[in-house]
Amino acid sequence: MDLNLKHKKIIITGGTQGIGGAISRILAEEGAIPIFIGRKKETGEALVEELREKGQESFFIQADLSEKGSCKMIVEKVLQEFKEIHALVNNAGINDNIGLEKGSPEKFQISLLSNLQHYYDMAHYCLPALKESKGNILNISSKVALSGQGGTSGYAAAKGAQTALTREWAAELLPYKIRVNAILPAEVATPQYKSWLESFDNPKEKKLHIENRIPFEHRMTTPEEIAWTAAFLLSDKSSHTTGQLIVPDGGYLHLDRSLT
Repeated sequence: MDLNLKHKKIIITGGTQGIGGAISRILAEEGAIPIFIGRKKETGEALVEELREKGQESFFIQADLSEKGSCKMIVEKVLQEFKEIHALVNNAGINDNIGLEKGSPEKFQISLLSNLQHYYDMAHYCLPALKESKGNILNISSKVALSGQGGTSGYAAAKGAQTALTREWAAELLPYKIRVNAILPAEVATPQYKSWLESFDNPKEKKLHIENRIPFEHRMTTPEEIAWTAAFLLSDKSSHTTGQLIVPDGGYLHLDRSLT
């Protein structure tokens, strides 16, 4: 299926690795021009080279989204280079375990800055270009927004706010024909997730325990499965879909755990 994404300029924050990297690669496969934002220069440049070797165009901007003025700089740089923006994928963030007991008001505030503020800032600065292109916004949230996790108040608050903003923006931007949706991943086999598993005494046992609780096929979701969902939502093949929270997680969140 041709998703009609050829030559579309799409910004992906945190787009050099993990879920963001998978989204960048899938969009490039579809002929779009992924513009990925990341902190590490070497990681971003390596992805540009990887895609170039496949004959695929991309663009990398090194930036720390939590730094004041960075989001405005990113959007200005993209428009200077490409003159247009067709979609924004808000993806960057980290589960930093800033909880109620082991955190502090100061750490909670920093967590919100790292995980939430740039979602608003990027959407705000991209909006004039998205109005021109009748583009769309895709927020990558988390199942934690609906389920809770324990010990991660900052991340949970940010992810919950992202789902609320998805529907708020979908409502506000109706007159401009800008669609806004969110994907809520659960247990996804990313390098970051693998690092978390390695923090346990028996990583293999912990991984098996988690997989056995995922109803569909008893396995984790792959980053590519999230990325293909993202590509569809960003395309005009989902042209009447807005304000939706999509949960591609093998039934982990919504199906009865007795099914496992």
